[in-house]
Amino acid sequence: MDLRGIVFFDIDGTLTPSGSTSSFLAGRLGNQRDLDEAEDRYAHGELTNKRVSEIDAAGWRGAEATTIERWLDELPVIAGVEPVLSWCQSHRLEPVLASLAWQPVGQSLARRYGFTTNGGPRVGSSQSVYDGTVAEHFDEFDKRDRALQLAAERQVPVTRCCAIGDSRSDIPLFRALPNSLALNAGPAARAAATSAVDTDDLVAILPWLERWQRGLDPWSS
Repeated sequence: MDLRGIVFFDIDGTLTPSGSTSSFLAGRLGNQRDLDEAEDRYAHGELTNKRVSEIDAAGWRGAEATTIERWLDELPVIAGVEPVLSWCQSHRLEPVLASLAWQPVGQSLARRYGFTTNGGPRVGSSQSVYDGTVAEHFDEFDKRDRALQLAAERQVPVTRCCAIGDSRSDIPLFRALPNSLALNAGPAARAAATSAVDTDDLVAILPWLERWQRGLDPWSS
């Protein structure tokens, strides 16, 4: 595809508005209480992303990769994902995941909807069984840097990239791009984004995306 631009989508709180994907999985793994407390402390700046990842990964010890994949098939997502991705693809805009969610989460959403995966933390594993360690840490600055790296690899300038997210982890990427949308976001993300919208259906972002893509001269249709 001859790309006109890239749309970066956050996962937790954006594509999965009912809660974080880590909390969703922790509810099945049996460590949701500890994980929810850690994520709340991260949101308030009391814990680092690294420490939250370590607490989260510990709950994966002994879980099989196939079990995690099956649970993720049931992950609830915001309404309207399919038409928004169809719109992106019809306008030659690549829909890319930019998130701190674990890599299997991004891979699952990519299979279900057609997103491009791009980074994320990784739980250690051996012979398709998770060992409870963090094999690869990934914070909000890695998220920004990986997004910019992908754009460079695609030879797409940042002026033809935008980001959609909701929280503290989106702020570095918001600040690196000229256009960003805070979706159902907290105050800090709203302040960092160039626009904001509240909705329970992702289709509501299409007017904003339409205005953005019309400004991608000389590639505008």
